[in-house]
Amino acid sequence: MTNVDVASKEGQNDVIVPSEGYDASRLNAVRHGILSRYTVLPWEDGFEYDELLEVLTAEHAPAGPTETHLVVELAGVLWRKRRLRHAEIASFQRGLHRAADSYTDSKTVRSALVLARFPDGAKINVADAVRAGGAEPKSELVSLEADRQMTLSAIELLKGNRNDAYEAALQALHPSTLDAWLKQLDWKPGDYEAGDTPFKTDSESLLRYLETEILSWYERERAVLTAQPLVRSQALGESLDPDKLERLGRYEVHLDRKFERTLSTLLRLQELRRARAHAPADGAAS
Repeated sequence: MTNVDVASKEGQNDVIVPSEGYDASRLNAVRHGILSRYTVLPWEDGFEYDELLEVLTAEHAPAGPTETHLVVELAGVLWRKRRLRHAEIASFQRGLHRAADSYTDSKTVRSALVLARFPDGAKINVADAVRAGGAEPKSELVSLEADRQMTLSAIELLKGNRNDAYEAALQALHPSTLDAWLKQLDWKPGDYEAGDTPFKTDSESLLRYLETEILSWYERERAVLTAQPLVRSQALGESLDPDKLERLGRYEVHLDRKFERTLSTLLRLQELRRARAHAPADGAAS
């Protein structure tokens, strides 16, 4: 008797069904094999590796130490390919970190906006541009325009002949613009640049503030939001390290070839085993 039972059904390929005793010992051998012991790095999840081994063991049902060794080899190749994905992600993240670094962001911005018009005083944070998705700048542009329209309405009120123009304009402003104005009124004379006229709590000062400070801020902010996708695209492109990815790609090709050779060897061994199991015994009638 052998440690495997041969099961065959009419119209189906013959399969080898290991006995329960061997199945348990086989799985134990796979989990604690010599190769398995050195495949999982200390910071990796050994339970995930065990799950991978169990799935491959269930799929290929290895019989004997040679087939078990080949299944462990398959698991090792797949585990290393998984590690390559982490290395690829890490390479891009390191590149993004360099692109968003305070010492290199000006180069990234200048490259991204080489063909674009950009107002003086507008500054783009590369990290913010990278984090912003495709829909976020569009949504912020809509909000910014709504804010600007509220400011324009306030300006029209201030230019009118209403006695309550100042109060009406304050009510027409966006809350953030109103808050900026109130903070501006808290400035002391020494907070202003030489030659600047301090703002007062009246219609004339508010109108001057909105036209000289806020409208120009809208222009700069709109330019920043419009440029964010260009800067994001530039930063993502700069994050690619061709030399690093080429080395990773060559290693992946090596792993793919090793996987194919190992799997081919395993399947040939199992085919030979099935053939021997069905071969007539010596001296049996033909």
